[in-house]
Amino acid sequence: MTVSGLLEHGFREVVLADGERDITGAYMGDLLSWVMGRAKADCAWITIMSNLNVIAVASLADTACVILTEGVELPEDVRAAAELRDVNVLSTDLPSYEAAVLLSQLI
Repeated sequence: MTVSGLLEHGFREVVLADGERDITGAYMGDLLSWVMGRAKADCAWITIMSNLNVIAVASLADTACVILTEGVELPEDVRAAAELRDVNVLSTDLPSYEAAVLLSQLI
């Protein structure tokens, strides 16, 4: 499944820097230090966090995308940082668990 492929399943585009990037797994968490040490490259990172550090960690961990759940919105300065660092960001109104279940069915 590609990042842009998730758009066909109810996820919304926030920043689509590389929609053709393949997603090979998922990681769900909101503690940035844990994500840095445990998220694998090319995974979709599911979180409710929406600050600048999320973009830095996503870039460092080389995640395929960040998925913001529970209707969390990305502030404009964070959106600009995601575009600058080529970090894909999607969103959904689903709770994190439901987003993870859906994602596991798709990848």
